[in-house]
Amino acid sequence: MAQPQSRTFHWQFDNPAGAIWPLLADTVRFNEAAGLPRYEVSETAQPDGSVLYEGRMKRGPVTIAWREIPVNWVAGRWFEHRREFLNGPLQDLTARLVLSPREDGAGCRGDYTLTATPANLLGRVILKTGFFESTAKTFATLAADADRFAGGLSVQPFSFKAPAPSPEVRTKVAELVSAIEAGPHGNGLAARLAEHLLTAQEADLVHLRPLGLARAWQVEERAAIELCLEAVRAGLLDMRWDLLCPRCRIPKAAVEALDGLPQGAHCDSCNIDYDRDFSRNVELSFQPAAAVRPLGSGEHCLFGPMSTPHIWLQRSLAPGESLREACDLPPGRYALRTLEPGPECLVDLAEGAAPPTVTLSDDGIAAAPAEQAGQAGQAGQIELHNRTDRPLTAIVEERRWVRDALTADRVTALQAFRDLFSDQVLRPGDEVAVARIALLFTDLRRSTELYGRIGDAAAYHLVRDHFAFLGAIVRRHNGAVVKTIGDAVMAAFAAPADAVAAALAIQREVAAFNAREGANAGEDLPVVIKLGVHEGPCIAVTLNGRLDYFGSTVNMAARLQGKSEGGDLVLSQSVSEEGAVASLLQDQDCVHETTKLKGFDRPVAYCRVRL
Repeated sequence: MAQPQSRTFHWQFDNPAGAIWPLLADTVRFNEAAGLPRYEVSETAQPDGSVLYEGRMKRGPVTIAWREIPVNWVAGRWFEHRREFLNGPLQDLTARLVLSPREDGAGCRGDYTLTATPANLLGRVILKTGFFESTAKTFATLAADADRFAGGLSVQPFSFKAPAPSPEVRTKVAELVSAIEAGPHGNGLAARLAEHLLTAQEADLVHLRPLGLARAWQVEERAAIELCLEAVRAGLLDMRWDLLCPRCRIPKAAVEALDGLPQGAHCDSCNIDYDRDFSRNVELSFQPAAAVRPLGSGEHCLFGPMSTPHIWLQRSLAPGESLREACDLPPGRYALRTLEPGPECLVDLAEGAAPPTVTLSDDGIAAAPAEQAGQAGQAGQIELHNRTDRPLTAIVEERRWVRDALTADRVTALQAFRDLFSDQVLRPGDEVAVARIALLFTDLRRSTELYGRIGDAAAYHLVRDHFAFLGAIVRRHNGAVVKTIGDAVMAAFAAPADAVAAALAIQREVAAFNAREGANAGEDLPVVIKLGVHEGPCIAVTLNGRLDYFGSTVNMAARLQGKSEGGDLVLSQSVSEEGAVASLLQDQDCVHETTKLKGFDRPVAYCRVRL
């Protein structure tokens, strides 16, 4: 029987493990930079509910096939990736990276071990004639790249040379950049986006997120979102709506338009069915248009720690196996589950608390707090027990959402989206849950009297101008005008603080306008606006050819606007108590009141802000 052969490469890093881990554990990016070929993956559900993953890659006339074994890792410490081949020169191939402190106390060290078992004579020849040495040289270069990037000495994680675009593509891209900047939403960033599309790794482009660009470029998030939306209209980018799995956070359905969005999806990896929610798992992402830069198909790496960065530990256990792992979990809420189908267990970890002991059994998954875990309750250590007669993979994942995900509730509440993509609506009769939206209702006080006081023509122009005035303020505060109703406006915001900031700006700018118009104390003011804000869940629908919102949250916001006296602002209690809103109201004259509102059984508490 052939014996496995192994080599370990030792790397010294000037930067700590916390800075090196996100780079080397990003195996998709790492493998692409290393020049490793893409491969195709098939997923086959097994009778016990688990999933068999098989990879296939054509090398010359031969198609090599293998089984992808679930990756094991502890975030910031180590990972192990294994393949078991069905044909070809090797029986198996395992890569293991371990990061640990350096003896001199500076930075960290990395030990990268490759282990392979030859399947035949060709395999023995390959392993003896430079396989390990050539891999060591390539990987050492990438490790040095990662250290430089972590230390701020380079602008990209790994040395990478993108395919050179043709002169025709360069010319076309320059024309698109000019077209984008000629519109209202380029924000001076179009040339930077174009260069990114032409030079970045495909790992950065296959699921391009404008919030990530904003963070990397240190610009306002709205500016980057508007840029990407304008780039789609110009033809520089394509966009898609992804329906993310709530467990693995990986898209399991993708469509180009909202009217093609399925009502739910099935994740083979997690073996769960799930519904859609604009606030929770519907994301808008982007890719380069194929005419600008076509992206390859297939995978550079199916599994990898940074593909699911919310997972802190993923560890396979044999039947009856128990083990202990060093694992430094920050305080927060965690879900404990298995990669295989089954229930999950939620755990809240306090500051300085030791990780719990996790027990997998036929009845489900259980966690014992540190004080009940005996010797297992050591800081930075987690103990795992598999009490079943089948192999299981334990997962400890943080309950935070995907970093930089531009969820549908946020993008559909931006004025640029509604201006550029008014045709992006749901199917007639379709409705989608929105877990949270902030709604601002405005109305002109005594608008009928206004027409009689200043005349129809003047009043008409004033009302029209006031719509443009409100729309500009709403856009500046990351919102969108959903519709106008007579002299009233309904606007939506993803964040309550943005809605309140917009409302405060409206009243201040109206006061300034009235002052400029020469209104004197005691005289009728040219413009007096009533405002109401509420937030909460609702449903998104298509009405009169546009995205609209319905539900008790909408009704409450409209009713609160009716309680406004004009020149003030009426907020629901939940809005006024939201942390960011409370900061905005610190120096305001706030009066808390309770009233009975039409359509609501119980009295409603609200906050009146007098300006």
